Amino acid sequence: MERRKIEVMDTTLRDGEQTSGVSFSTSEKLTITQLLIEELHVDRVEIASARVSEGEFKAVKNILNWAHDNGYEDRIEVLSFVDNGVSIDWMVNSGVKVQNLLTKGSMNHLTHQLKKTPEQHFADIKHVIELAHKNNIVTNVYLEDWSNGMRNSPEYVFQYLDFLTKQPVKRILLPDTLGILTPKETFDYISTIIARYPCIHFDFHAHNDYDLGTANVLEAVRAGANGLHLTVNGMGERAGNAALASAVAVLHDFVPDVEFSIKEDSIYKVSKLVETFSGIRIPSNKPIVGDNVFTQTAGIHADGDNKNNLYFNDLLPERFGRKREYALGKTSGKANIEKNLQELGLKLNEADLKKVTQRVIELGDKKEIVTKEDLPYIISDVLDSSLYEDKVVVESYVLMHAMGFRPSATISVKIDGEKYEESAQGDGQFDAFMKALALVYLKKDRCLPKLIDYAVRIAPGSSSDALCETIITWQTDEKKFITRGLDSDQTVCAIKATQKMLNII
Repeated sequence: MERRKIEVMDTTLRDGEQTSGVSFSTSEKLTITQLLIEELHVDRVEIASARVSEGEFKAVKNILNWAHDNGYEDRIEVLSFVDNGVSIDWMVNSGVKVQNLLTKGSMNHLTHQLKKTPEQHFADIKHVIELAHKNNIVTNVYLEDWSNGMRNSPEYVFQYLDFLTKQPVKRILLPDTLGILTPKETFDYISTIIARYPCIHFDFHAHNDYDLGTANVLEAVRAGANGLHLTVNGMGERAGNAALASAVAVLHDFVPDVEFSIKEDSIYKVSKLVETFSGIRIPSNKPIVGDNVFTQTAGIHADGDNKNNLYFNDLLPERFGRKREYALGKTSGKANIEKNLQELGLKLNEADLKKVTQRVIELGDKKEIVTKEDLPYIISDVLDSSLYEDKVVVESYVLMHAMGFRPSATISVKIDGEKYEESAQGDGQFDAFMKALALVYLKKDRCLPKLIDYAVRIAPGSSSDALCETIITWQTDEKKFITRGLDSDQTVCAIKATQKMLNII
């Protein structure tokens, strides 16, 4: 079966830059363009609008210099305007070889914004196309508000297309400017146009105001559209444009008779770079590129993945340069823990695995975020605690730290079934705790070991609001030894490490 080639034009740097608060620097624009063409293999890149600013001119010129040196000039495009040749002069000076000319695709826009007749608008467009042709600039034409034009003034749209298809134009670009189309309308309108003008190249440009961008892209291609306009991470005005990652995945899996040049395994890399440059965070649940979309949370799902991949679909993370992960939290089962231990090269017996699973669930109940990197610390903490009998238990404590007062601690400690309570002040909360503890042990005619080192750390790759580990080195007359405490609170970590010390001695 011969497959139909779909061109992908990325407009992250032009339409995507209209995302509120986003402005790419000259070097960022060049870097993104290079990645889009050489890493992601998009067919064309719309990089800017003509006449916007001096900074935009320099960025465009910079990109065109690179494109010229590498043979990509015909793949770099700029939005231009029906302005009697001012945009053409701008493009000649910057080196642009392809213009995407913005024109009116609905009678409503033509009448109320331009206040011109169709014939007057067509004459102005013809003049700009001729000027572009004389300057060796290829012309594509946008029909702004085309979707409303098809809904409310189709006779104007076809009058315009009858005129336009007779001009030296390479592509006609059909934007759903306000994101108002339903998938059925998209299919019906484009099918009708393709049937009437079968030899013309038509691009579809979707916006996402009703969250139908990807669905409309699918229907546009099924209807016969030759090209698509997409943005990385769905950036764009208002609710954004159709997202490149989602569109590519949907077409790859549901329209087998088309092909495109996009390298799926580069999508995530480019997506994260654009996130960094734009400052616009990718939602965690955004398909393909969100942090959580390849994470199994429920233990039953991890168990199913161990049994013939029961919870896999065709969106395998490896397609997009990613890996499947198994979340650790209150819904985790042993299967989730085992999957993470496998990646760390660790194996536990059934009893120890049960203990570690229970500890992860307890942390999840506290809404703590547990990561794979936390597991060795949890294992150490849980399994170490089984090496001794808790003859000493810190039952409760109140730690106070207020401006203008010395930190204080009131503690209740049970030793061999007998309860002791003491209060003390110190240089910090933990110091006050240790001083109160020393008073308890004074009643027992015993001295505490000397604290000679105190360190706090989080697991590499973990997050500071999840787990931290306190490592305390103690010195007695006979030996030096270390205890560890694990918790989301630094002081609680230290108290847990201290309780372990009390039981060891």
